[in-house]
Amino acid sequence: MDWDKLRVFHAVAEAGSFTHAGENLNLSQSAVSRQISALEESVKVPLFHRHARGLILTEQGELLYRTAHDVFAKLSMAEARIRESKERPSGPLKVTTTVAFGSTWLTPRINEFLERYPEIELSLVLNDEELDLAMREADVAIRMQPPRQADLVQRQLMTLRYHVFASPEYIKQFGIPKKPEDLKDHRLIIYGADARPPVSNVNWMMAVAQQFKPDMRPILKLNNIYGIFRATESGLGISALPDYLLPADSNLVRILPELEGPSFDAYFVYPEELRHSKRIAVFRDFLIEEINKVKAKVNAAAAAD
Repeated sequence: MDWDKLRVFHAVAEAGSFTHAGENLNLSQSAVSRQISALEESVKVPLFHRHARGLILTEQGELLYRTAHDVFAKLSMAEARIRESKERPSGPLKVTTTVAFGSTWLTPRINEFLERYPEIELSLVLNDEELDLAMREADVAIRMQPPRQADLVQRQLMTLRYHVFASPEYIKQFGIPKKPEDLKDHRLIIYGADARPPVSNVNWMMAVAQQFKPDMRPILKLNNIYGIFRATESGLGISALPDYLLPADSNLVRILPELEGPSFDAYFVYPEELRHSKRIAVFRDFLIEEINKVKAKVNAAAAAD
């Protein structure tokens, strides 16, 4: 089977149309279409159903796609291991993590990492859905739950704990709760029913307020922790957030320090095949270094109090 035609077929199956595949491959739509027609002629079966809205794989096309996808994933892994034979960490490194962690904690620290390792071509994919590391959708994941996929190496990075926060604007307008009972008189922002947080009792703050006011209702429900963070920053209400997710320049104020919510662990995850990757090793070491800086800062602030 012609390698170029297989590469074009894989791109078309991924993109769902000749036009988008051509853009990704830097080929014209007609050139892509000719390659697919030639491939179908050589295997003597149709690989796609043509529709006005795009392309759908036939049963035979699905079989070829799964095989080709596996082959390309293994080739990508082999290329990565070959690159790791160089002394200096270099080449592409694709990291995925949640929108909240990536936006507020990780991204502000990336500049320092790239200054140390300019030969590494870093890509960040912020997505609350788990990418398939075994199929090389990413090289590394920072996850807020243990991985469900097999054959992945996981390292515990840090423990995150929920605390209660409000913005200075909110405190100026509505005052500050002095004790847990006071939450019943405040505007609370919580997770909605369709959220997928890392802990089961994520609305523990609302549960505290409802002990004193059973019919207590939130001012807003959101299904995403980054949305809750932004709503809290805007002065809309009080929320429970993992404190390490707050960026260094955040103006949010921790209130009711005696209230501590549930904790969960963050994991550094990568495929077994990349266990000896220099790029992954230096990125992991950098993260641990940054986490230790945060811990030292928190401990110093606690000692000063």
